[in-house]
Amino acid sequence: MPVTDYVVPLRSVGLADIAIAGGKNASLGEMITHLHEMGIRIPDGFVITVNAYREFIEAGKLEAGIRSLLGEIDFDNIESLRRAGLRIRQLIRNSKFPPALSASIIEAYYTLSGQYDQSETDVAVRSSATAEDLPDASFAGQQETYLNVRGPAALMDSVRNCFASLFTDRAISYRENFRFDHFDIGLSVCIQKMVRSDLGTSGVAFSLDTETGFKDVVVINGSYGLGEMVVQGAVSPDEFIVFKPTLKTGFASIIEKRLGIKDKLMVYGDDPDERVKIIPADRLQQQRFCLEEPQILRLATWVCQIEDYYSTLKGHWCPMDVEWAVDGLTGELFIVQARPETIHSRKQPGKMTDYILSDKLRPAEPLLKGIAVGSKIGAGKVKIMHSLDRRLEAGMEFQTGDVLVTDMTDPDWEPIMKKAAAIITNKGGRTCHAAIVARELGVPAIVGCGNATQLLADGQLITASCAEGDEGFVYEGELEYTVVETDLTSLPHIDTPLMLNVGTPATAFNYAHLPHSGVGLAREEFIINNYIGVHPLALLKHRELKDKELTEAIRRKMTGFEKEEEYFISKLSYGIGRIAAAFYPQKVIVRFSDFKSNEYFHLLGGKYFEPQEENPMIGWRGAARYYSPEYKEAFGLECRAIRKVREEMGLDNVVVMIPFCRTVGELQKVQAVMAEFGLARGTAGLELFLMAEIPSNVLLAKEFAKHIDGFSIGSNDLTQLTLGLDRDSALVAHIYDERNEAVRALLRMLIRTAKECGVKVGICGQGPSDFPDFAQFLVEEGIDSISVTPDSMIRTIRAIAEVEGMEFSRK
Repeated sequence: MPVTDYVVPLRSVGLADIAIAGGKNASLGEMITHLHEMGIRIPDGFVITVNAYREFIEAGKLEAGIRSLLGEIDFDNIESLRRAGLRIRQLIRNSKFPPALSASIIEAYYTLSGQYDQSETDVAVRSSATAEDLPDASFAGQQETYLNVRGPAALMDSVRNCFASLFTDRAISYRENFRFDHFDIGLSVCIQKMVRSDLGTSGVAFSLDTETGFKDVVVINGSYGLGEMVVQGAVSPDEFIVFKPTLKTGFASIIEKRLGIKDKLMVYGDDPDERVKIIPADRLQQQRFCLEEPQILRLATWVCQIEDYYSTLKGHWCPMDVEWAVDGLTGELFIVQARPETIHSRKQPGKMTDYILSDKLRPAEPLLKGIAVGSKIGAGKVKIMHSLDRRLEAGMEFQTGDVLVTDMTDPDWEPIMKKAAAIITNKGGRTCHAAIVARELGVPAIVGCGNATQLLADGQLITASCAEGDEGFVYEGELEYTVVETDLTSLPHIDTPLMLNVGTPATAFNYAHLPHSGVGLAREEFIINNYIGVHPLALLKHRELKDKELTEAIRRKMTGFEKEEEYFISKLSYGIGRIAAAFYPQKVIVRFSDFKSNEYFHLLGGKYFEPQEENPMIGWRGAARYYSPEYKEAFGLECRAIRKVREEMGLDNVVVMIPFCRTVGELQKVQAVMAEFGLARGTAGLELFLMAEIPSNVLLAKEFAKHIDGFSIGSNDLTQLTLGLDRDSALVAHIYDERNEAVRALLRMLIRTAKECGVKVGICGQGPSDFPDFAQFLVEEGIDSISVTPDSMIRTIRAIAEVEGMEFSRK
């Protein structure tokens, strides 16, 4: 491309043209040229090159004045930065375009309008810097975008404003941080046909999990109207997660759908002076997901194709950050921007840093919750900022180490955000500006809290924890925490498969990078309690109960889902699917629900269906529920959720396990009910394990083994039932010990019997997590696998390595 070209078609640029087209524009041109044949739609347009920007600066003799103003800035003083930045932008906005340049831009605009059979079409005017989205600096949200620009006068004003946006306060500050010369960086502008997402939906998608860097998912955030509301964090968007490996083999692998708070949307304005406006969302829009499942899957497929293309081009994994829009007039999906992700793609594999919040002095309940950004913990004094200008005008400077609490941030807040110990916002999702910049700065952030500016007070000392999964918690006071760094490459090799106990789907992606052999225990109870929150029988029968309050509470929980069965099956399958995806293709052993009657009682509506038992620990629990006429219908929902995970999501690494099964007859009854609901052992490779936690499971192991594929030892219940004590009673707690010789004798017996019968035997109880010497005993007995909690994985690996080394030396 000749360097004298000021205006060129978007399809004529590619990644080789970043120097004159900028990162975003070069990427758009590359995709239009090479991905169109895959069916990926990108709106057409033209590029105003960096040469045009430099010609504008030179013709207006602006460089000397800009450099002079830059030299006056005290970068430790935010007000100094704001004053100089404003004067530079005014200097650019007051300058005129060279006539030839102006004529070229207007001519290209009319050509684009004719392409769409319009006299003056609506366009998006997007800035694209030459250093933007490079591997060592992402410059997120640094320059401006103008939507619904129509006509030559509005177009030229928007282009001039884009040029000025190269010198926003945050852009100036950012370049200083990365030591870029301000004039080594140029600006290109893309004039792109608008997608009428003001009448449809739009949002952002990443080809990895934005918090953990987990590679195998596409994370989609979306809302109604123009996409700026999602990017700015003005709404808490809907979130969808799709598992890439099984998506690529044809499965509908949506492993998460989470309804956001979409209370407003950005649409076209009504007159030329109002390009866009924000209006309230109607109730129906707020209560339904913004994308249908076929749209989610198509978008995820496109994101995968874009990632694969860029990874091949660059010769290494290149995760992508994509903006998308659905045209409300035609229903067509478009990609409007795509750029390389710049946070996790730069991290070194093999290193693990854990932030662990101490239980010491931790309040029982947090002050508020939101969406966690990152995995760090930060503490400091609250500084509530409703407006950047008002805070500065009042002379109340934000201090390094304060916790920034605000409604939402925009790119102008970056100079303050980098000083913060933590950031807390009322609005926003995982892909909004506050979240993206917080990740870049390494600052913990909790977004979408709803009312943080009302609940918290200036000067209040708080702790913001993003170290407890994908939900962030704000606690009163400055709490103790530790930072543990581990080099996973230095851990010893072990032959005994080490699996993990994972109860919380929200933390599953955090553990995917650990050296594991799958999941030895995934409990359904946590998912039912925290994701569903309703007794399954209450869901199915609440209308018969004539309890209006219960029905209304269930209706609120079900928002976004039409039927009660769909709600339960979908939410349970998402929780299981997320864990299964994190550890795919390794086995994930999912235990059917094992609530006791007193625990089920406390679920919403549970009082109508649960008996009052003297000793629920050995009462109506586990297998006894599944085939009972009273509970069988609810158990059927669990079976259907497992089928959804295996058959629709394609996660056939899920193994099911029956807990607390007292007799072989019970086992056969449960299997018959499973088959009735389409979940038969052996069908499509389904394996069935039995939780060995009752002495009868050990004593009759040969009989049980005829009907299962493996045993998983539940050492907690096996210990209490062997020693005849209540593990919840403090009075006999001193007797409770998994290492008691009676318990060991049963474990030896079971391991030997399982070997004789040719079925697997592992352990998922708490013992190996708490006592490395207990893990050593199990290895010596020849157990097939050990499953431990993630926090005890490192020490268990070392304990197993030690005993395996001793075994090797004896040989």
